[in-house]
Amino acid sequence: MKTIPFPTFRAAALLLPAAAGTAAHAHAQAPTPGFAPCAACHATAPGKTSFGPNLRGVAGRKAASLPGYSYSPALKASGLTWDAATLDRWLTAPQKLVPGTKMPFPGIPDATRRRQVVDYLLSLR
Repeated sequence: MKTIPFPTFRAAALLLPAAAGTAAHAHAQAPTPGFAPCAACHATAPGKTSFGPNLRGVAGRKAASLPGYSYSPALKASGLTWDAATLDRWLTAPQKLVPGTKMPFPGIPDATRRRQVVDYLLSLR
């Protein structure tokens, strides 16, 4: 019988919480190809930051409310709450929905592709 040295057990024990964390987030859908332009600026993994605010848990969140990100005054004053309808309007044309937003994104004109992105965002809990 081969014995496994203590450090190997310790390394395995350290990996278990990471694996459990991955399983806890398994309910999120895989990113849709339409999300690729969003991923250039927005993180979705818990605790990660990027150029734009993290989108994990965006469903039901009041616009411009994630701590640690400097939102535009226009978005802060918008009064929006992110749900399917609002995300759809936002992703159609952000600057049209909230004139003065600093998000440099023209929108997703294709309704099917936009719906896929909205569904993905709503799955990020």
